[in-house]
Amino acid sequence: MKIGFVGLGKMGFNMAQHLLECGHDLVVFDLSENAVASLTEKGGIASGSLEELAHTLPYPRLIWLMVPAGAPVDTTLDTLIPLLKQGDIIIDGGNSHYTDSEKRASRLSDKGIYFLDAGTSGGLEGARNGACMMVGGDKSAYEVIEPLLKDLCVENGYGYMGRSGSGHFAKMVHNGVEYGMMQAMGEGFDLLASSGYKFNLEEVSRVWAHGSVIRGWLMDLVVRAFHKDPQLEYLSGRIADSGEGRWTVEAALEHEVSIPVIAASLFSRYRSRSEDNLSDKVVAALRYEFGGHPFTEKQ
Repeated sequence: MKIGFVGLGKMGFNMAQHLLECGHDLVVFDLSENAVASLTEKGGIASGSLEELAHTLPYPRLIWLMVPAGAPVDTTLDTLIPLLKQGDIIIDGGNSHYTDSEKRASRLSDKGIYFLDAGTSGGLEGARNGACMMVGGDKSAYEVIEPLLKDLCVENGYGYMGRSGSGHFAKMVHNGVEYGMMQAMGEGFDLLASSGYKFNLEEVSRVWAHGSVIRGWLMDLVVRAFHKDPQLEYLSGRIADSGEGRWTVEAALEHEVSIPVIAASLFSRYRSRSEDNLSDKVVAALRYEFGGHPFTEKQ
């Protein structure tokens, strides 16, 4: 398939490279000329503007956006919409708020343009080697892009979630669950370190990563982090957040659903910005390991 790909940041670049390796033709655009040049070297077709990208693609056009949530998505759409026509498809694969996706789908629907919201999980490794995607929007448009999803994702790692907004809603809740899981891991290792037993935390995490009920990719990343530094002394316990945990709590309040674990994990992130302990360092290390999210170095 021939696709327009907009946004070559950490996730976008890896996804675009993955698609190229699967045999798709990509017309790429990014504000960074260096990112465009790097992907062109790997087989992408460079475009110097969104206008050039739109004019290069065959009809019906498929354009995948991997740009930061919020105003950058709307600014990109403002430029693209006059260049597109009925039947074209835009996919937002970033971490947009689900209500924004609902509004954007409605706006494009008025012009006969399909808008799909594709919540993307799996971190940088997933973007490069096989991600997980939750897609909302028109079912017929979803079926058009399903070959892309099959190539981008691991087996059984994608699905149609429902009407517009549902893909990003599912991804938002996914991230809320992720907050709670990482917080529990951090607290567990903090308790181990404080027990007086002088545990080797890398060894404990290695054992837990094999055969235990709590095994999984996050635990594998804990092993990796402790292998780098058994005490995680290279970073502080200050934990940033991308906003999706907060959105999850806000949605729970709106729908009157009790999510105490996710809410507590969000508040723990806020608390981490004034204190420093091992549980916070584990969470900060996990965020860096799976997503390349910046961390605060230990002073």
